Amino acid sequence: MNHYLEKERIGKLMLKFSIPCIMALLVSSLYNIVDQIFIGQGIGYLGNGATNVVFPITIIALAIALMIGYGCAAFLSICQGRKNSDKAHISVGNAIIITIGIGLIVTILFFIFKEQLLSAFGATKNNIDYAREYYIYIVLGIPFFMFGNFMCSIIRADGNPRYSMMITLLGAIINIILDPLAIFVFGWGMKGAALATISGQIVTAILGFHYLRNAKSFHLEKRSFQLSISTIKSFLPLGMSSFLTQVSIVIIMIVMNNTLITFGTQSPYGADIPLTVMGIVMKVFQIVISIVVGIAAGSQPIIGYNYGAGRFDRVKEIFKTMMIAQFIVGFIAMILFEIFPNNIIQIFGSESALYNEFAVISFRIYLSTIILCCIQKSISIFLQSLGKPFLSTGLSLLKDFILGVPLVLFLPMKFGLTGILYSAPIADIISFLAAILCVLYTFKKMDSKEKQNSYILNYAK
Repeated sequence: MNHYLEKERIGKLMLKFSIPCIMALLVSSLYNIVDQIFIGQGIGYLGNGATNVVFPITIIALAIALMIGYGCAAFLSICQGRKNSDKAHISVGNAIIITIGIGLIVTILFFIFKEQLLSAFGATKNNIDYAREYYIYIVLGIPFFMFGNFMCSIIRADGNPRYSMMITLLGAIINIILDPLAIFVFGWGMKGAALATISGQIVTAILGFHYLRNAKSFHLEKRSFQLSISTIKSFLPLGMSSFLTQVSIVIIMIVMNNTLITFGTQSPYGADIPLTVMGIVMKVFQIVISIVVGIAAGSQPIIGYNYGAGRFDRVKEIFKTMMIAQFIVGFIAMILFEIFPNNIIQIFGSESALYNEFAVISFRIYLSTIILCCIQKSISIFLQSLGKPFLSTGLSLLKDFILGVPLVLFLPMKFGLTGILYSAPIADIISFLAAILCVLYTFKKMDSKEKQNSYILNYAK
């Protein structure tokens, strides 16, 4: 069991767990970024537009993997804090069965509804052929993609964040090596970019599976894989916030892509420029969020263990340290997006002046309140780590769905294409205020519980 999570210095623990988690998530984000860079240089912005159309299916798969993985990881950490090894191994075994089963079902459904999904995700007549080619091969890798992401969460909760980082990093390195070979040397275009991506995902999944034989805090048995409804009900809600966060991203991407096409055609930029640019903006944004989630998710085992052990003082100290780190990340990101947007967009290929103009505007407006977004995202995961899925889920839904979707739909009716860009800052401000209220409420309840525990201990003496 990970007793040192209750005794080691908070700063040292967070560095140990968060840095590998950040690296793993950054590397995961690089899968799509690398594809876009090489596709932008080798095929052009229509190819990049096609990857943006296909991107939601990977988010759907990731949403399911994170729901199971983060939920099981949070439950595993709490079990460790409570010294309950029996529930720990049963939860992991059940989570493995669910992940593999759903992964296969999702893959089949993606193939059956290919044309409907591409149309819903905003494919245009100019990029549809590229999108179809990329889609087919990306879908083949979905089961491996899901299992690899699921296992990374479990491995971190087991106290081995470095291994989690290593298998993700290795997958990304394979992708980075194969991408230029497939696109420029073999001339496989979109198919080559997709094959390079799923090759890395397969390696990550295989190495994740191998880890199960050497886990430290749980040992799988035959009965671990006997489905237990009560166990599933215990861990699955803990990952619901991550699931809804990712699903809401898909919904807002669908709404945004279609709105960009509608109002883009009424602007000087046309439909394809806004669609491609916002896809790049969102993926660059995901790099920042990977750091934010990495800090918070990396701290999850520490938070869960100490909360389960009743060490509320340490839980508060972790939260304070997290908030300082998230503010620094958000501030640096804001400076980069406001001052150097043109330099960032040039990485993905040199295009027309009109394309560059819209890219600069998009970065400066859409990501102007990224500091608030970083803090809000971190608070949501913090609440999830405490076993409070309803508060965590509510915060995620508020920003990405309850506010995000209506703002994207209605602001353009008044302000045109730029109205879409202002949806993010407005949602960030409101959801940030809600997150602060949720934390104050949680700490008040925690203080009350701490006083109660102290009274019981004093009475026992």
